[in-house]
Amino acid sequence: MGYPCHVFVRISVCNSALFQVGVFLQALAGDVFKDTVGSAYYVAPEVLHQHYGPAADVWSVGVILYILLSGVPPFWAETEEGIFKAILKGKVDLKNNPWPSISSEAKDLIKKILVQDPRKRLTPTAVLNHRWVREDGTAPDNPLDPFVLSRMKQFRAMNKLKKLALKVIAGNLSEEEISGLKKVFTSMDTNKDEKLSYEELKMGLAKQGAMLAETEVQQLLDAADVDGNGTIDYKEFISATMHLSKLNKEEYLDDAFKFFDKNNDGFITVTELKEALSHHNMGDEKTIEDIIDEVDTNKDGQISLEEFKHMMKKGMPVPTRKR
Repeated sequence: MGYPCHVFVRISVCNSALFQVGVFLQALAGDVFKDTVGSAYYVAPEVLHQHYGPAADVWSVGVILYILLSGVPPFWAETEEGIFKAILKGKVDLKNNPWPSISSEAKDLIKKILVQDPRKRLTPTAVLNHRWVREDGTAPDNPLDPFVLSRMKQFRAMNKLKKLALKVIAGNLSEEEISGLKKVFTSMDTNKDEKLSYEELKMGLAKQGAMLAETEVQQLLDAADVDGNGTIDYKEFISATMHLSKLNKEEYLDDAFKFFDKNNDGFITVTELKEALSHHNMGDEKTIEDIIDEVDTNKDGQISLEEFKHMMKKGMPVPTRKR
């Protein structure tokens, strides 16, 4: 199911990133299905009970809306079984960050979509007529979300190996996974050259109310500018602003590790690390020494896959029900 096959979403992120919400659902009324299918995050509770109809797609739209507004799924766990249990429990967090800064109308829509009983859930028509969705509705026309600044600050604190690995992962993400970030990048790239200059970054952050000192804007740009050419390209922007939940996907981490492990022996050697970083103008001796010292926990002079994954996941929020 993934993003539901019956669902097309153009979603507006309240208080900051307006993508102008519209939802179009095509489902045959009265059809009842019994197969348990779909990506875990988006599955409606009645799908898990193996008796569901078109209302399951409305639920999935609500999950997508929640993710676009907050950057995290409403029902989260480390395993698929855990996610299903959370879905059946049905507790939706609308109190912790970033929800205090999101409009009451947007939260009202979430509450009315993520309802356990499909008979009490909003219909597609009701979703389209909700005051936060209508073209003349209440969603504000601000282009950015506060996550841009917070995630770029988080990215700034990472070592260069992790930054480059995230750039590799960003290049492997699907259009669906980064569609929201692509819209944010496009809104900031005012001259449409597919790069963010210092002025574009400064103006884009200012539009969301982040009045930063020039030195801090420059620090953010330098941190995200992985290749050191003085601008932030599209892939670098995705690297610096994507949600770190992507690091829970083992296949992404495996692919990123293989990017550095050129001889496929299961280790990143000092030579391989230096070669990769130097190619992106990041590989001075002090940087490489610091990375090895930080990541090589067993002190054998190289980085194993396990050490690499530990480094990549380090600093991620600890999974709780509220996430």
